[in-house]
Amino acid sequence: MKSREIVTRFQKASASQGDQQDCVEVAVTADGGRAVRDSKNRDGGTQFHGAEAWGTFLDAVKASFDS
Repeated sequence: MKSREIVTRFQKASASQGDQQDCVEVAVTADGGRAVRDSKNRDGGTQFHGAEAWGTFLDAVKASFDS
């Protein structure tokens, strides 16, 4: 991964709004990857994932809904 510079605001999924408490927030990094943090513990640390790894993760999630 080339950059840990976060270039967008962190966002929760729209389905996670309201009473939903178990959420993560995701932001885009300068190299096209993603930064992920716990919405209930924003100071608890941030995970950084490169663009290729994030794409692989999304493909796997999408495939799990197709099966």
